[in-house]
Amino acid sequence: MQESYYIYSVGNLTQKDNTLRFKTPDGLTKDLPIENVKEVYVMNEITVTSKLLSLFSKYGVNVHFFNHYQFYIGSFCPKESKLAGQLLIQQALAYSDYSNRLAIAQEFINSASFNIYRNLRYYNGRGKDVSSSMKRIDSLRKNIKKTESIEELMGVEGNIRQEYYKAWDVIIDQNIDFQKRVYHPADNMINSLISFVNSLVYTKTLSEIYKTQLNPTISFLHKPGTRRFSLALDVSEVFKPLIADRLIFSLLNRSQITEDSFVKDFNGLQLTEKASKTIMAELDNKLKTTIFHKELNKNVSYQFLIRLELYKLIKHIIGEKEYKGFEMWW
Repeated sequence: MQESYYIYSVGNLTQKDNTLRFKTPDGLTKDLPIENVKEVYVMNEITVTSKLLSLFSKYGVNVHFFNHYQFYIGSFCPKESKLAGQLLIQQALAYSDYSNRLAIAQEFINSASFNIYRNLRYYNGRGKDVSSSMKRIDSLRKNIKKTESIEELMGVEGNIRQEYYKAWDVIIDQNIDFQKRVYHPADNMINSLISFVNSLVYTKTLSEIYKTQLNPTISFLHKPGTRRFSLALDVSEVFKPLIADRLIFSLLNRSQITEDSFVKDFNGLQLTEKASKTIMAELDNKLKTTIFHKELNKNVSYQFLIRLELYKLIKHIIGEKEYKGFEMWW
């Protein structure tokens, strides 16, 4: 069974036949058959060779790089093995048709905000009174389909998230004053967690895109740009409430992450290595969680839900079926 692997130590990552070999400065080595690797997360400074990158490319292994402060740097993605020229043309045409692009973008935000609402409803039903936030978000969601531009749509999305974040102080048991989203540097535990976990969901989404024939650089909600896979930004919006936010709530409410899980420096509040490893392990467990899918009549994992979302987007692009974003039903 293929797994995600995480490298936290400084060292050299090389190839030995069809095996990855990681060697630390003190001489310790660990070998790993490439067939067992789904993706690699590099969380520290390591040395890699072009020969090794060729091996990753051959086996379709994505490598995601983070710096010492858990900031996402970028990804090495193998050359596309599932090329589909006709789909690429249709994906580009879907983007260039503004009304079509807007409809897809609206659906991303509509489903993301629905999942946000479901999160609030879940906790409201468990004694956390967030009913006022639910009402305001329900009202704001009515404006999504009325928007006439991507910019206006993102403004509505921003207002929804602002209301959503106001409820986090009620949902989270720990006494943390979280009023607004702050990016770099993160000014408190919540902002640090959001930045890190969201970047992980982005990379997981990117890995799923590479298992389809979609081009990761052509997006609809986020403007395509150089040096970023903006379609992963689009699709990850849908799954952040289910995967990222619920993971954060769980980690904090079970005290798996506390004030002791952070260190403060000139880059703001940063996670310790131990805390980072805890988050990685819990995220992998969550992605393996299965639910019964009514349409498919079988259990599917949270990870596979992302792939299914991409398949739905493909069907929309080729004109087979209008895209309807994922909405939690449990």
